[in-house]
Parts: sequence; structure tokens; C-alpha cells
Amino acid sequence: METKLNTKQRAIVPIAAFTASGNLDKLKASIEKGLDAGLTVNEIKEILVQIYAYAGFPRSLNAIGTFMAVLDARKEKGCKDEVGKEASPLPADKSSLEFGTENQTKLVGQAVTGPLFDFAPAIDRFLKAHLFGDIFQRDLLDWSERELATIAALANIKGVNSQLQSHYAISLNNGITPEQLHDFLTVLDACCGPEVALNAKGVLEQVLEAQNKVKGKKRQ
Repeated sequence: METKLNTKQRAIVPIAAFTASGNLDKLKASIEKGLDAGLTVNEIKEILVQIYAYAGFPRSLNAIGTFMAVLDARKEKGCKDEVGKEASPLPADKSSLEFGTENQTKLVGQAVTGPLFDFAPAIDRFLKAHLFGDIFQRDLLDWSERELATIAALANIKGVNSQLQSHYAISLNNGITPEQLHDFLTVLDACCGPEVALNAKGVLEQVLEAQNKVKGKKRQ
């Protein structure tokens, strides 16, 4: 069982966090470190694209522009950054909605329904078809990496603790251990400061406590 995030996973955290918050100066430095840590150009690009689903197009577009400037500056210095593989085309035998429904169910561990989605079925369709279909079906990042990017982004946005709670649970359901999430908090503290990290820690403790209660009931 992994207890620490690896170098590339740790590099994802500040890139996603500062894309979400719009702190472009810190994002620039984080991208530099990410490239030096072994993230490819296309992997970083994928992180920046994914975060639009959580923080909006303006933050994502600004981050992509910042990334382009970083690459230009590094090229002038003679740096040869690895571009990396392109995303594979989505199979044509299913629609984005079909892929997304399957992916969301696997990520969460059960079908996702509820009054909110009954009230606004359009958002349910958009989440399934676009976020979990078009985006999560792309193979440039694995689901653990995508969830690290997601929780980093949500942790650095105020007022979204319920979504952060949900994605902590999804992370635990998709290969990230509690110990790695505590390591995530260490990285978050170092890059975003104690206020952000303490809030994220409180949400994580709630998730782990709830999961431990469920495990305890199953043993009885």
C-alpha cells in the first residue's frame, strides 16, 4: 500500500490548485517544477483543461496562456521539454453519455442519483456526458491523477467543501490511500498555506471517520 505520493503526483497538486484560484505567478512556478519533475507538456495541458470543469473557462484559459508563456521562455533557454503522447480517440461504439455514466458509476462505486439531479436533469446529463465522458475517458491521465487534480482545485476554492468531500471519497475508491491523502495535505500546506490545508484536513477527517463507521458496521 502506497503511503506517499510520487514526484509527479506531488507536482500535480499546486498546478491544479493555482489554476483553480487564478494565481498565475504561483502557477508559473508550479508548472516549471512540474516539467522538471517529469510531467509532459500534454499531461500538464490536460490538467489545465480538466480544471475548467471545476473552476470555469476563464481560469482554465488564463492558465493555458500562462503555460504557453512558460514553454516559450524555456525554449529560449534551450530547454527541451517532453511533449508526451496524445490522447487516444474515443471509441465510436458508445456515446459520451454512455461512457460518462459508466465512468461515474465506477468512480463513485454506485450509480449517482438524487433530488438535485431530478430537479435539474440537464446538469446530470452534462456531468455524465462531458465531465465523466469526454474528459475522464481521455487516457492522458489516469483516474487517480485526475482525482488528485480535482481535490487540489476544490481545496483551493472557498465554499465547495461538499464537492471536496465527494471527491475525497472518489479518490479513496480509485487507488489513492488515506496515507497518500495525508501526504496531499502536506503538499497543499506547503504551496497554498495553512488556512487552505486546515480546511482540507477537516473535510478529509470527516470522510475517513464516515468510512470507518461503515467498515465497523460491516464487521458487526
